[in-house]
Amino acid sequence: MIPNWLIQRAHLTPDKKALSFNGETWTFEQLKDQAMTLARKLKANELNEGERVALLGFSNAEMVLIIHACMLAGLEIVMLNSRLTPKELDWQLDDSDAVAVIVADELQHLISNSSTRQLPFSTIRQSDEQSFQIQEIWDSNRTITIMYTSGTTGFPKGVRQTVGNHVSSALASVLNLGLSDDDVWLCFMPLFHISGYSILARSVLYGVEVKLYDKFDAVAAAEEIRTGSVTYMSAVSLMLEKTLHELEKDAAVAHPSFKAILAGGGPVPVGYLERANERKMPVLQTYGMTETSSQTATLSAEDAIRKMGSAGKPLFFNQIKIKNSQKSGEIGEVLLRGPHITPGYIGRFQKTNPFEEGWFPTGDLGYLDAEGYLFIVDRRSDLIISGGENIYPAEIENVLAGHPSVREVGVCGKEDAKWGTVPVAFVVISDDVTAAQLTDYCAERLARYKVPKKIYFVESLPRNGANKLVRRQLREWTEAQQ
Repeated sequence: MIPNWLIQRAHLTPDKKALSFNGETWTFEQLKDQAMTLARKLKANELNEGERVALLGFSNAEMVLIIHACMLAGLEIVMLNSRLTPKELDWQLDDSDAVAVIVADELQHLISNSSTRQLPFSTIRQSDEQSFQIQEIWDSNRTITIMYTSGTTGFPKGVRQTVGNHVSSALASVLNLGLSDDDVWLCFMPLFHISGYSILARSVLYGVEVKLYDKFDAVAAAEEIRTGSVTYMSAVSLMLEKTLHELEKDAAVAHPSFKAILAGGGPVPVGYLERANERKMPVLQTYGMTETSSQTATLSAEDAIRKMGSAGKPLFFNQIKIKNSQKSGEIGEVLLRGPHITPGYIGRFQKTNPFEEGWFPTGDLGYLDAEGYLFIVDRRSDLIISGGENIYPAEIENVLAGHPSVREVGVCGKEDAKWGTVPVAFVVISDDVTAAQLTDYCAERLARYKVPKKIYFVESLPRNGANKLVRRQLREWTEAQQ
């Protein structure tokens, strides 16, 4: 049994700062009071404990309050990605069987054709209030959030995340990172994504402030880190590189009070880590997914340089092994086990067992070194087999990202009559550079069969709502080039 997060936190540290956004701040007591008012308004709109609602909004203070209100009201929350198309959103609403969708007024056009009951934020604000008995103790098995996987292959899955999943994830993280009274977490990650929501969960469990932005701003990130107004930030590789670029403009370094950027969403190029080291900005690679309620493994600060490129060891409650691996260094599918892993799915996949003999198969390829540190190689579905040789796109991306003229890079396979499949690269550049120069750069650092057979220059790369590269769309681009 676990205490109601916000009720307990407001009781313990009512006057501690909980949230800041656009110059406004809220203490935990203020957050609780405003969320409780909204929870009573949700009750007045006939939303009852145990029911499932969908939530579609922006990453702002109002969204934070609505999220907490839903939790206080005992609702399961389907977190919808505001960057999806109306067709994708309609599919998820239908699959989730939500009784209503709570939606920011500005986003109503995205679900105008949905048959699901719509409850705009403005309607909630103007509603009457209905009192109810607050649940001060939560069952750890209660599903609290549902997030759909990105759906890069096949249909997206609605992943259940329980109170216990989120608490286990938060506790394992703090045992690794430590905790200080003055910690402030900089949040640019979308709240509908596990990386954004988990920051809110950690905030109330730890009693730390979240400094929230509605979208990523590299200039603001660099300034927050340089001045020491925050201690942690979560990011994906693209956000890390853009922040580094801003710091490098003025040869600025991170403030001594800044502790780390937690970098997830895929392997971070070693070149980025080396640049971050020059800016005195610790970067801790993490490994996790929607099904694991954020982190499964994180590289500790003391190992950041010695094990550069690793996602670290499993956090305290978790276990990792490599399928069919007999010795260290062998690449295989990464398998996970621990209390942070989803108990299952909803909708179309509700009867799908996420486990194989007690272990969760991730679909990711990686290996454990002799000391038990995890290295992620790539997604199994993204593996390129060329002339019988295995090629991992992330390895090529890692090399190209080290070129000073390359800002972003994405690699995928392209059909080839001779080799079956060959690697091609899409790059966003910051300076004048030719495809031939980049090819030569790769040839000096990669085996011949790994060198991209074609390099395309593009203005931007396809990314999902969490800024992760959508390699499926790269493959569609290659088909259009044929």
